[in-house]
This record gives sequence, C-alpha cells and structure tokens, in this order.
Amino acid sequence: MSLETKKLFLSAPKYAVVGASKDQSKFGTKVLQWYQARNLDVTPVHPKETELEGIPAVQKLSDLKDPEHTSVSVITNAKITLGLLQSAKELGIPALWLQPGAEDDAVVAYIRENGLEDKVVWGGPCVLVEGDGIRSSL
Repeated sequence: MSLETKKLFLSAPKYAVVGASKDQSKFGTKVLQWYQARNLDVTPVHPKETELEGIPAVQKLSDLKDPEHTSVSVITNAKITLGLLQSAKELGIPALWLQPGAEDDAVVAYIRENGLEDKVVWGGPCVLVEGDGIRSSL
C-alpha cells in the first residue's frame, strides 16, 4: 500500500471503527482505544451496541454524522468488509484501513474493480503498528 494512502487515511478530522466490541482483548477494541489515547475524534460502528469504551456508537456507516470527512478502520471478516466497502463508496468516505484479516480475494477484487486503490489500505500491517510513525510525518 502506498504511504500516500496511509497519510490520506490518517489526515482525516474524524475516524470510525467497525469491529470494536465489549471484549477489550479483541483487536477492534484495541484499535478504538488507539484513537482514544491520541484524543482523536472517533466513533464506533456496531449493529447492536449503543456505546463502546464510553463513546456513543452508531449502527452503520450511513449513521455517521460526517462520513465525507471520516476515515474508517475495518476489523471485520471479509464478508462484512465487502458490504462496508460498497457502503463507504456510496457515502463518499475518503479512506479505509482494512486491518489484517479483513480482506479476501473478493474484497481486493472489489477495491481494484472500483478504482479504490488510492483510498483503501489493505494487506497489513495494522494501524496499531504504523499509525504513530505516519501521523508524526504529517
């Protein structure tokens, strides 16, 4: 993935995390906590929970207040990721970071077929690994 795509992702004024849960040992929740620890404006997206880590959650990407200015971290299985990409494209979400394991061949094919290579980070590593280094270069 290009460094420019990662910079685009991390330069957003708002973030959302799809895949966080009440289980603090899961990577989705660790990613949500990463944004919180850096005082970034983050919203969890969860179909059932109304809040995670003390932050009000929305049920789906279309419920985000400002999707056109919100980068989205995705920590889901690939079948869910594919639907998220379709929704993100429709909503004009500027960038997505698919955490390792959130993509499969169908997801990568969708990214390529829809010209989203400059908006989606996939194939690892996780934002937890690279995020701080990239943010410091912005």
